[in-house]
Amino acid sequence: MPDSPAAPPAPGPPADRDGAAAPMEAGPHPGPSPCSTPSHPPVVEDDFQFVLCEGCQQESPNLKLLTCLHTLCLDCLSENKPIRQCPVCRTDIPQASGIPDMDNLLFTNLQARLKVYKMIGNSGGPRCSRCRGDKAAVWCSECEEFLCTKCFEDHQWFFKKRSHEARRVEELRAESAHRFLEDTRKSCNLFCSNPGHANQGHISSIYCTKCEKALCCSCALLDSQHAPFCDIRSETQRRQEELATINQDLKQKRSGFEATYTTLQDEAARLEQAQREMRELIRQRVEQLVQLIRREEEELLGLVETRQEQGRRELARELQHVEGVLRRMEAGERLVEKMSLYATEQEVMDMQPFIKGSLEELQQLEPAAAGDRTQPRDFGECRARLQAL
Repeated sequence: MPDSPAAPPAPGPPADRDGAAAPMEAGPHPGPSPCSTPSHPPVVEDDFQFVLCEGCQQESPNLKLLTCLHTLCLDCLSENKPIRQCPVCRTDIPQASGIPDMDNLLFTNLQARLKVYKMIGNSGGPRCSRCRGDKAAVWCSECEEFLCTKCFEDHQWFFKKRSHEARRVEELRAESAHRFLEDTRKSCNLFCSNPGHANQGHISSIYCTKCEKALCCSCALLDSQHAPFCDIRSETQRRQEELATINQDLKQKRSGFEATYTTLQDEAARLEQAQREMRELIRQRVEQLVQLIRREEEELLGLVETRQEQGRRELARELQHVEGVLRRMEAGERLVEKMSLYATEQEVMDMQPFIKGSLEELQQLEPAAAGDRTQPRDFGECRARLQAL
């Protein structure tokens, strides 16, 4: 999904003839406002359940993304029994500790941004992040700070040569949570992958297709080992489109797994129905006989149970497998959709290869053919023995 158009920044201070910025003559002023009460309902919990741990349904700063594309917190994974299996779909976890390596950066960052939105919507409103005293009038998405009028003037003076996007708290309070999350995506927050530039804030706008890394302009120009190049936005867009294509293919394949799952459920129901009918028939016939043949009744019931046990176990295994695949596909669809809506470029770069591998693995799966599935056991031997009675 392309970035939403950025809202116009709050007016900055005019420059004097020496190039220095003059103090603001007029800026956002804190105080009562008709917009102090949100014009929209508070964050609807159901709309953002996807950012919670799928085990405990709680917010967590330590969310892990499994290969089955379910998201769980460290507490749930630590308490998971049996270990090395996803508690949602029972897919194996490759790591021996049962703790995946991949962090769900998208959901963790969305939780943090939702907390900011909830602070904006509170009746009292947020306080200035710097002076901690006055009521905030402006939110700077670049600094991720709430600022009162005075601190905002200092902020504009300090960053007079940069273009920080600042918006009034009153305007943000009138927005929906969905719009706030879309607008607070930073258009370029990728840093150069060169280890020497890790702590120097070198912003990357170039992607090397050879080494598959983001680079700053200096590395791209001075290091002849890197080539060919493309714009980082083009690469993130390509990765988003690649995930969308795989997801679309999986949607078409999903119908086959859904049909298999429904068929297995029907077969399981028919198996249980056949067993109930046979039990009833056995009871009716045996009750007509004398006490001397009660032992025969117990033997026949035991035979029915024995003959059906294997079929029940096999069907249960098949149902569990297909249900697990469907859950993985649902998780993949949901994750790709949320990546498209809310993921920053850093999150796409970090998470896309991992998600792509999991989706491609799902693409290789095929639902079992009808001829390969377990068929309910017949009761021919039981009927023959009943006839003999």
